[in-house]
Order: sequence, then structure tokens, then C-alpha cells
Amino acid sequence: MNHKQSYKRIAIKVGSNVLTGTDGKLDIGRISHLVEQINRVRELGIDVVLVSSGAVAAGRAVLSETNKMDAVSARQLWSAVGQVKLINIYAELFAKHGLYCAQVLTTKENFSDRRHYLNMKNCISTMLDNNVIPIVNENDTISVTELMFTDNDELSGLISSMMGCQALIILSNVDGIYDGNPNEETSSVIPEIIASSRNYERYILMQKSGFGRGGMHTKYSVARKIALEGIDVFIANGTRNDIITGILNEEDIPFTRFQPNGKKLKSSKKWLAHSDSFAKGVAIINEGASDALFDMKANSLLLIGVTALDGFFKKGDVIRIQDESGNQLGLGKSQYNSDEAKELIGKKARKPLIYYDYMFLYE
Repeated sequence: MNHKQSYKRIAIKVGSNVLTGTDGKLDIGRISHLVEQINRVRELGIDVVLVSSGAVAAGRAVLSETNKMDAVSARQLWSAVGQVKLINIYAELFAKHGLYCAQVLTTKENFSDRRHYLNMKNCISTMLDNNVIPIVNENDTISVTELMFTDNDELSGLISSMMGCQALIILSNVDGIYDGNPNEETSSVIPEIIASSRNYERYILMQKSGFGRGGMHTKYSVARKIALEGIDVFIANGTRNDIITGILNEEDIPFTRFQPNGKKLKSSKKWLAHSDSFAKGVAIINEGASDALFDMKANSLLLIGVTALDGFFKKGDVIRIQDESGNQLGLGKSQYNSDEAKELIGKKARKPLIYYDYMFLYE
């Protein structure tokens, strides 16, 4: 069966190296072809959320001669100028197909608060319901280094999970994940990776691309995590013609597909699955509590099984769950603030520290 017959909504992430030419300026022809493909995908009745890099490269091309600036200021200026240029190009190109697009600029912090998360989800849903194509990018003008996404690969993973996409297509300037050095003739693209297996990590080379912040290691980590949530993930070469439609039609072209886990996550658990960097504290639990959590039955985390708590957190904050050996077990939304919870450690309490529905356990 063609993929296009089973997908209702997909996310497409396109990297700076796809959108820019060798001169570092935006490649309008390439962007035009990307827009053309998205139009064809939409004609199949599939919603598309586009996660697009390219703002910094676009701004750098316009303002190559600037007064002396530090790296952060330069990035902020280039992204602010470049984002306007980039979105105008997209608007013009989509208009040729009778389509409207809209800009969604976000930061990592917007995902840390469930209310912000749901507001963003509702906003993008409204765009899709009204046949408007959301174009998502990190707001580099206000993001500072420690609060930034690793790169837009990480953002595309969050977006595809949040929006209930059946597939995520990550477009770079390489054909996929290779079984060796991509520059050597003996290496070939791995067509299928089983997300639940760790056997492929030895193939990942720590190499970074020219304009982007992340390399293949980030793409692999994001792809694996998203596939474990039940979403098809493809890593492919965006500089190849008709790559998106080729993937959906299962044509004989090189790409790496991450075979998804069969289980789908509930909405609250999707948010938690990506909340590791927002955790405010740690609950250390005993062996009995650990066994109960990984039992086939759906169990909440009770305070009687908690042996220690670290950090200061409010009710509703995300906290990590770990065993007494220091193994990270998962994440959850606390039903107490840290002071209340510390008083009740090891006791029978009227409500759990974390309800099952607001808990995400690692594989």
C-alpha cells in the first residue's frame, strides 16, 4: 500500500542546506520545487505542516557587511531580517498554487508549559482547518543559546508529535543514514531502521552540516524518539527532485525510514515525552515502585514508593523519575509541590505523586 493512502497529516522539515545554494544565498528554484511538491501532497488530501530553516542564511545573504557584532547579536539580526525574506518568498510561491501560508515562530520554552503547548496546537490546527499551510521556525531573535532547540530537527519532532502527524519527513542534503562513511563508495544508505533497536548507533557519524546547528546524530536521535511514539519518520535528500512525492509513492529512491512502534501515545503523554529538559525535580523510587510502574497494569506513582526527592517544584511541574541506582525511568507531572511531597515521602497519601495518565516511561 502506498504511504499516501494511510496518511492524513504529515510534517516536513527542510534544512538550511536544502534551501541555500553553494553561494550561501536562498535557492529560489529549490524552494519553488519544494512548494510544488507540498501542493501535490495536499491535492492527495494530506495536511502538511512545514518546519523550515533558512532565516539566518537568508539574513546573512542580505546583510553580509554589518557593524561589529558578537555571534548571538549577528544571529538575532540575520534571523529577524531573513525570516521576513523567507516567509515572503514562501507566500509568493504558494500563492501561485492558490494557497495561503502562515508563519509560526516558537521557542523551546513554549513547549515547557502545557497551556502554551495547547495554545500552539490549537493555533496550528485552526490554520490546517482553514487550508492554510503553517510554516514553523524557531524564533532565533529571542532564543538564547541555553534555551535553543538543538536545531529544527528537534523542533520538527515536537511539532509532528503535538499535531498528531502520521509521518515526519526530514530533508537534508544527504540521502539518509549510511552504513559507513557517506563519502566512501563502499557505503550505502540503510533503507529501514527498527526504532526499538539500538544496533544502528555505531553507524552515526558526528558530522555537522554547513549552516545548520545539528548533524546526523541529532537527526537519528529525533527520528528514533518520534518513531517510538508510533510515527513514520524518513530522512532523505531534499536536493533530489520529487523526493517528497517519491517517498509517499514508495518509489525506488534512497532514503532511510524509521519503522515506528505500534503503540500511539495519548495527548498528555506526547507532551511529557518531550519534556525532559523542562524537568524541575527528581523523584527517586524503590524497587517495588519501579516494578509496579513497569507492570502490565496501568499504575500511578504513589508516595509510599518514593525514597527521596530532589529540587524545588510546584504542583503541575514536570519531574524526573529514577531508581535508587540512578537509572532514568521516565517523567511525570507532579500532583504536589516539593514541600508537600517531601513531608509525605514513604507514607500512604490520599493521591499519587504522579497519575498514570500524566506519566511517560522510557522504553
